Amino acid sequence: MFDLSGHTALVTGGNGGIGQAFARGLLRCGASVAIWGRNEGKNESALEELRQISPNVQAFVCDVTDADATEAAFAKTMEAMGPIHSCFANAGGAGPQGSFLKTTDEQWADGWALNVGSVINTYRPFVAALRAQELPGKLIVTSSIAGTMGTGFAASYATTKAAVLGLTRALAVEFGCSGITANALLPGYVESDLTASQDESFTKMALRRSTIGRLGSVEDMEGVAVFMASRHSDYMNGQGIVMDGGHTIFPA
Repeated sequence: MFDLSGHTALVTGGNGGIGQAFARGLLRCGASVAIWGRNEGKNESALEELRQISPNVQAFVCDVTDADATEAAFAKTMEAMGPIHSCFANAGGAGPQGSFLKTTDEQWADGWALNVGSVINTYRPFVAALRAQELPGKLIVTSSIAGTMGTGFAASYATTKAAVLGLTRALAVEFGCSGITANALLPGYVESDLTASQDESFTKMALRRSTIGRLGSVEDMEGVAVFMASRHSDYMNGQGIVMDGGHTIFPA
């Protein structure tokens, strides 16, 4: 059912954490995958692991907060791998933590560039290429449950993750009739490099609200990437898939 032979996917932030899990799942089902990351060393380490699954993976150095660099990386990716069928805009970060009153204008701008501007920069050349070639395609952004529920002392992160949900719905309406769908994934607390920096009290809180008695793992993210890239998600548009162990339904 989920054979992705002949499918090529782009995963930003694909050199670690959830992004690398997306790449693993896609490769296991036969897709070719391009991973983008800013750190060349991390890219090479990710390639070493991913090529144990399949040789059909390449890495490209790209800072997705830079629009010109993103355009250039996309052109290089297309030249090396041909048409891209799905785009996982996964790169991002936690941004500043602490009181809203102490978050500076510069920190707000940095958070926006990292979690929203990066998605816009990635989607723009991808959608343009699909339209030029009259091809269908899939836009998938990594949002967060922080974008849908109250998240204290992380206003920048919560705001940006809500913003990409609005972007998802807007693009779903604008491009759906062209065969280009836009959807979002909303992970809860997933143990990764990003969440490793959280303090112990935050981890305990997340575990207490898990209805399945454990925290998420990056491996939990592999299958949903396959579903989103496959033809079985073709009728889904403008939606968000929450994967949080029940965190958002449990008012502990």
